[in-house]
Amino acid sequence: ALPKYGVVGFCWGGATVFAHAALGPDVMASVVYYGTSPDSTLIGRVHAPVLGLYGADDARVDVTIAPADAALKARGLTYDHFLFDGAGHGFLRDQAGRNGANLAATQQAWPKTIGWFRLYLEK
Repeated sequence: ALPKYGVVGFCWGGATVFAHAALGPDVMASVVYYGTSPDSTLIGRVHAPVLGLYGADDARVDVTIAPADAALKARGLTYDHFLFDGAGHGFLRDQAGRNGANLAATQQAWPKTIGWFRLYLEK
């Protein structure tokens, strides 16, 4: 049997993890922290469920969420994504920033990450 594994990435690593959901044949779950979604040529190859965790104040990254959501949902794939109010890009590494919004985002995002992997890797 193939090993079950999941991947998580942050910023550039988040974009890489999203791409790995398309290119990594054995990945069972991906968690993207504030990484951009793959372009239209790669999004059609995504096969693993993806959890996206984003700061609501991150326009460069957030603009890629809706096209990915539409493309994946059209194929019946799971892409759950959350925007955390007031949080910015890199909220996990800058938890003291943005008047508590980054910390609040972290406190919500990390349990979602653990839950995602439990859901898809402990089947």
